[in-house]
Parts: sequence; C-alpha cells; structure tokens
Amino acid sequence: MVNITAADVNKLRQMSGAGMMDCKKALQESEGDFDKAIDYLRKKGQKVAAKRADRDANEGIVLSKSNHDHTYAGLIMVNCETDFVGKTDDFKKFAHDLLDLCISNRPASISDIIAMKMDTMTVEEKLNEMLGKTGEKIQIAHYEFMEAPLVSSYNHHGNRLATLIGLNKNDAKDVKEIAHELAMQVAAMNPVAIDKENVSQETIDREIEIGKEQARQEGKPEDMLEKIATGKLAKFFKDNTLLNQDFVRDTKKTVRQFLADHDKDLRVTGFKRLMLGA
Repeated sequence: MVNITAADVNKLRQMSGAGMMDCKKALQESEGDFDKAIDYLRKKGQKVAAKRADRDANEGIVLSKSNHDHTYAGLIMVNCETDFVGKTDDFKKFAHDLLDLCISNRPASISDIIAMKMDTMTVEEKLNEMLGKTGEKIQIAHYEFMEAPLVSSYNHHGNRLATLIGLNKNDAKDVKEIAHELAMQVAAMNPVAIDKENVSQETIDREIEIGKEQARQEGKPEDMLEKIATGKLAKFFKDNTLLNQDFVRDTKKTVRQFLADHDKDLRVTGFKRLMLGA
C-alpha cells in the first residue's frame, strides 16, 4: 500500500478543487498517481478544476520570443525554489539572456542548452554560479521551439505563462495580428491539440472510459453507455481542440471560423504552451 501523505492530499485538492476526503480516497485507489487520481474523481462525477496534471509546481519564469523575421521562436521555463528569487532582476535578466541565446543558437534539447557558452562560461557553469549567489537550485525545466512560415509568441502578464503558435503563411492580411490573437487563445483556453484528428488515441480511449463511468454512476443503462460517452467525447473535442473552441474574442464563432473569415487557406501548423505550476 502506497503511503498517502497529507501533503499529497492537499496537492490533489489544489489541483482538482475536490474535497479532502475525496482526494484521499482517489489517491488511495490510484496508488498515489496524480493523473489517475484526477481520472478517478472525474469518473465519480466530481467537477475537477484541473484538466490534467502534467508538470510539477515550481517557482521561476516562463518566456517566449521569436526571431527577427518570425520564422523561429523559443519558449523556456527556468525554475527556482522561491518566488522571491524568481522576481529578482538578476534572475529575470538571466532568463531573458538565455532565451536570446537559444534563439540565436537553436539548441535541440536542454542538454544542448547547458553546454552553450554564455559570455565566458557555459550555461551550466552560470547556473552553478547563480546557485552560489542565491542559495537556491536554478534549473532549466523546459525548452520548446517552433519553426513555421510565421511564428508568434505571447507572454502573459507576470511571466508565469507563455505560448507559441505557428501559421502556414506569412502574407495573409493582418496575419501577425491574427497569430497574436491565436497565441492568446492558446494561453487562455489550453487546448490539447489543433483539431480532433490530432488528439491521441490514448486520450480518446481515456475520455470514452471516463464518459462511460460517469454515465454508469448516473444510473444510465449499460447498453446506452457507449452512445452517451461518444456524445461526451464530442463535447471534449469542442472544448479542448483549438480550431473547435469558441474564439475568446467573439464567442459567436469558433477559432476555425475566425481563421476562415480572414483567409480560407490560413492554417495552424502547431502550438506550444508552458505555465508554472500546471
């Protein structure tokens, strides 16, 4: 039996919004796996605040930036242990300088980043130097990049959330403004994929199973569970795939319609999103 601590229960409660006892039961049934515990709560009909828990909560900064011609962009998360250090000028300058270095050198991985030269030392040596100054572990938690005919970056106020979005052409009317709106859409609505055909089969199977269990808990007959779950899956696609979401700026249309209204050939090639504590 996995030992479930009060801290574990509290973490799941903050992630899900469910009650303490429900969270404890979910963790026990899921042997301490937070993703499975979220699914357990959903299957029991709980309204869960978190859609998924794919990253640990840490302090620090998240930044995104594109190059001069908007064909390449980087998205980086640099973590520290406390909010106090994360808000210092030295920490923020390091993160900005590091992202500029990444934009210039286009590293493929974090291991490539820490080997890069930053002034007279490597990034890894710079991280160790900052550890000596702050007394806190500083680490590069995530780095994402994107190449496309047009890439737009968006940094949310406070630098705890940032996004990238790529489009298939850079000559459409008002295309930079359109890309910016879509980057903000990704920040606000946290889609899991561009369109429903881009959703993984694993996610689809998971949502079908959750939908069936929810219907079962509501007392629906067994021969109706598949049909009900399929209907719930359609709503999942509507709420969680970018092109099918309501456009935040005008909820009378979808993102797909927003794009088509500007240029019927304009397509989203990809998006990235990082957020501290999510």
